[in-house]
Amino acid sequence: MQVAVFSTKPYDRRFLDTANGGRHRLRYLDARLSAETAPLATGADAVCAFVNDELDAETLQALAGLGVRLIALRSAGFNHVDLAAAHRLKLPVAHVPAYSPHAVAEHTLALILTLNRKTHRAYNRVREGNFALDGLLGFDLAGKTAGVVGTGQIGELVSRILIGFGCTILAHDVRPNPACEAMGVRYVERDALFASSDIVSLHCPLTPETRHFVNDALLKRTKRGMMLINTSRGAVIDTAAAIRGLKNGTIGSLGLDVYEEEAHLFFDDRSNRVIQDDVFARLLTFPNVLITGHQAFFTAEALRNIAETTMANLTAFETTGRAVHEVPAEKVATTSTSLGQRA
Repeated sequence: MQVAVFSTKPYDRRFLDTANGGRHRLRYLDARLSAETAPLATGADAVCAFVNDELDAETLQALAGLGVRLIALRSAGFNHVDLAAAHRLKLPVAHVPAYSPHAVAEHTLALILTLNRKTHRAYNRVREGNFALDGLLGFDLAGKTAGVVGTGQIGELVSRILIGFGCTILAHDVRPNPACEAMGVRYVERDALFASSDIVSLHCPLTPETRHFVNDALLKRTKRGMMLINTSRGAVIDTAAAIRGLKNGTIGSLGLDVYEEEAHLFFDDRSNRVIQDDVFARLLTFPNVLITGHQAFFTAEALRNIAETTMANLTAFETTGRAVHEVPAEKVATTSTSLGQRA
């Protein structure tokens, strides 16, 4: 198959080429997919897209008009795809349902530990010859209560790791995970979780019901000074509300690997440019905020699994007319019903 691969970086090409083995004709494009860049897919049988590509109705219509027959996502989540439009256009969407939940879970813990013990600030101090400990005070994780929102594969692993640190785990999900319950995780309502947790970690997909899940109203009922971590989808947090929570002390520290307006920021070197996003720039001014640029998935194991699953989807579609991991039609109506779906 001829495949137009959008939003590609050198590491994408390396892992995709290895997984492909020369079977499919991959045309790598640096551009992010949108209605404006869709014509770059001319001649392609399939389009391979990443998390910040825009697959709205207009883009999908343009791709269908070019003869594209499959959308192959290099991601688990598909909130950036207008599934209803894809269904109308008879344009199947395939995704990578699981690549490495360990990668995201472990990065979540890296954010927690870094924010708590302030190792990022200590690193810079020591390099400048400053060995003072003032301002670097942390707390023991042992004995703390951690809230996990969304207990799919990643949430389950985060719970398991935090239990290993001696934390008590509260969880919130529309469908309790039996493996979590067997570990001693206790499921509670959202408000109870936020009111009792010293650390809250978000692992839910972005749906109409989880958009701005963390908002001003919820933060008013949150345990003061709690640590909030988001490695799921940016818009699960109302960023303006989070800034207000940081200013008034409701949020004691904030760790983000995702940001609701990240599409025009992340995955590119912008070090020589002025950041035009005033909200993001404001976040960077807080000493108790740690942001990584959608890096949680970024391990060799995850990239290998993403590439291999993507190639399996393309090959199955070419030979049978159906991808291995096609997003089912019923997801058009049900993507807003589950917190536990992998993000």
